[in-house]
Amino acid sequence: MDGSSLKANCMTAADAATLIAEHKLSAEELAKACLARIAAREHEVNAWACIEPDRVLAEARALDAGELRGPLHGLPVGIKDIIDTADLPTQYGSPIYAGRRPAWDAACVSAIRAAGGIVMGKTVTAELATSFPGKTTNPHNPAHTPGGSSSGSAAAVADFMVPLALGTQTGGSVIRPASFCGVVGYKPSFGMINRHGVKPVSDSLDTVGLMARSVPDVALLAAAITGRAGLARPVAAGPPRIGIWRTYDWEEASPGTRTALAEAARRLGYGGATVREAVMHKLFAELGDAHREIQYFEMGQALGFELRHHGDGLSPGLRERVGDGLRISPELYDNKRAVAANCRKLIDEVFAEFDVLLAPSAKGAAPQGLHSTGSAIFNRGWTLLHLPCVTVPAVKEPGGLPIGVQVIGRFWHDAATLAAAAWIHKTLEQSA
Repeated sequence: MDGSSLKANCMTAADAATLIAEHKLSAEELAKACLARIAAREHEVNAWACIEPDRVLAEARALDAGELRGPLHGLPVGIKDIIDTADLPTQYGSPIYAGRRPAWDAACVSAIRAAGGIVMGKTVTAELATSFPGKTTNPHNPAHTPGGSSSGSAAAVADFMVPLALGTQTGGSVIRPASFCGVVGYKPSFGMINRHGVKPVSDSLDTVGLMARSVPDVALLAAAITGRAGLARPVAAGPPRIGIWRTYDWEEASPGTRTALAEAARRLGYGGATVREAVMHKLFAELGDAHREIQYFEMGQALGFELRHHGDGLSPGLRERVGDGLRISPELYDNKRAVAANCRKLIDEVFAEFDVLLAPSAKGAAPQGLHSTGSAIFNRGWTLLHLPCVTVPAVKEPGGLPIGVQVIGRFWHDAATLAAAAWIHKTLEQSA
């Protein structure tokens, strides 16, 4: 309508939803704009494991012909290929599961459809949602990794192929690729989004996460999936109290990440936020090791079937990692879980002084090469603590690769965390 479809794929999800509800944009026009972008760019970005344009357009036309179904009416959503879909293959990024077609939708996909969202297709995942890469490249520079394991989701959103996408995070698989690709990534509090129908890797860590190009957009998607309407309007009461949290792995941060965090702190302070260093208890230094042992132990159990019955179908690196997990003793696992439990108590004391913490999203910008998805060193502790995390773009390196900063909130205070992240993102954009 009036040429709006020509730029529809570049709109925010919230703006597109409003135009569709007002009959100023059709779901079919939006779908066609996204499909056109995919047709033009997929040969380089390789974000999709499976996409069926005829099905997408048929769903869009059906939505246009009916009543407004919900807050996602007519919005295309990319679904990470470890999340079950009844009408598309779910192959986990592994040859073991080539051609696998579930008979059901995962709970999060069912909620998206109920809210009027269109499953655009399945986005590429690293092998079995671990760190062994798929075919996707970084939209900002195809010689660099998009991160992982939610690589296709991050790249598709960043390249304007789709406004919204689902990922999952066990270590850093939402926050890191979102940072590398320059989009907003949101890892909710553990358990906020139902995981039924998601291939498990680590039972006490796996979290369904969301990606978009703005904080209000991930909030819109989160509200629709969870039924928590309060998440949909992330507006802070005022500038937040921000604690700078460098973590005990600060020496791993690149010069670009150090600059990004310092520059963000300076600009947010000028914007009115209270910004100061947070004091870290020495026990937090053990979080990285605790996460690794817990993840590997649970991965050994979750992927034990694949190792025993389809070992030749696993990459050598994953085969070795699963084997390592099976050799971790229950006693060591229980010890590391106790460390995590103690740290969760201590972090509550930190949030008595701050509304949110600000930390690195990744070691730096996306590394060159497609042989690795990058390090989760600045993500895994927050995942183990089960806290809500939002990465927002902060700066770009001279070559154009983005670097994000990570906003961390109190457990189960996702609405407040999203509101603070929205304020931070807007302030950083306005002061750039």
